Amino acid sequence: MKKIALATALSLAATSAFAGGVVEPTMEPEVVAAKTTSSSGGILIPLLLLIVVAAAIASSGGSDVRG
Repeated sequence: MKKIALATALSLAATSAFAGGVVEPTMEPEVVAAKTTSSSGGILIPLLLLIVVAAAIASSGGSDVRG
């Protein structure tokens, strides 16, 4: 009788472990860090171009030689 009671108790304990069934694992969404650019990078090239044009205009004005 003790063996039957022990077998019944072990059977009940084993079936309760599988009561939920198979659960699909939930995946955390992957965090992607976006690369940011500095705001000074967009104005640097036009500013250098403006300096070069201004230097070209300033140097071309004084080369008038009268003879």
